[in-house]
Amino acid sequence: MASDVLLIDARGHRCPVPTLRLRRAVEAAAPGARLRLLADDPLARIDVPHFAAGQGCAVLAVEEDGGVLSFLVEKSA
Repeated sequence: MASDVLLIDARGHRCPVPTLRLRRAVEAAAPGARLRLLADDPLARIDVPHFAAGQGCAVLAVEEDGGVLSFLVEKSA
């Protein structure tokens, strides 16, 4: 398990930009990599898990703090 988490900051962007940024990062990441997406668009709560499921990625955690959503995603091995 990798201890490093790649941060993707998509705060201030509306759908579909957060998911598109996550897609680019997932495509470039090695299998098993963990990525953290920060987004303040409420639609990300729906879009990100849907995208992850379609890519075979796992959403390990979803947290919200002050209107900012944080998704911890793991790329499938």
